[in-house]
Amino acid sequence: MPRRPPQDAEPPLLVACALGIERFALRGGDPGPAGAPAVMLRTGMGPQAAERALANALGEGAPTAGSPVVASGFCAGLAPGMRPGDVIVAEATRDHQSGVPDVPCRDNGPLVRALRARDLRVHTGLLRGSDHVVRGAERAALHAEGAIAVDMESAATLRTAVRCGSPAVAAVRVVVDSPEHELVRIGTVRGGISAFCVLRSVFPVLFDWHRSLPLPRR
Repeated sequence: MPRRPPQDAEPPLLVACALGIERFALRGGDPGPAGAPAVMLRTGMGPQAAERALANALGEGAPTAGSPVVASGFCAGLAPGMRPGDVIVAEATRDHQSGVPDVPCRDNGPLVRALRARDLRVHTGLLRGSDHVVRGAERAALHAEGAIAVDMESAATLRTAVRCGSPAVAAVRVVVDSPEHELVRIGTVRGGISAFCVLRSVFPVLFDWHRSLPLPRR
């Protein structure tokens, strides 16, 4: 169980992902010599699991209460021309339920610049939530509505984080399949392996983003 940060310390970064393979990739990333404290949270799959996990992690008295939150892991790209290994940095997330306000990601500029500095293909825009795996015609319909990528946890993760008082939120996802490269199983084909390696390289950038935030001490 994570230790409570000392008084007058900045809250740790909370990185939320759904799958064991995502957590494995992110934990393997090298945060660099000035590695800021971070807590990895595996939420489980789907928006309901993400909401429950974040509410517990950010609840009053929890070691990560008041932490900035990054939703990370894999996603499905929606725009033609995307390929496995491309990085999505959300400008906002949109819930799969109608009538729920979008969650803006206002502090994503440093993330975009740092990822592009690593020669990664970065796309910014609306990240859509879903409660199921999206394929075929549904993928095209979501893109027509303005989304550039879709996953099952980011929207619920950031919505819950904002509700619980997180001072900053972001979503950084790696495309594991796209309209021209639909995959069946992560890690069994070249695209999945490529996405895994890119996700591993993303972790240090999340630390840098955390250090750039003007966070209140506690």
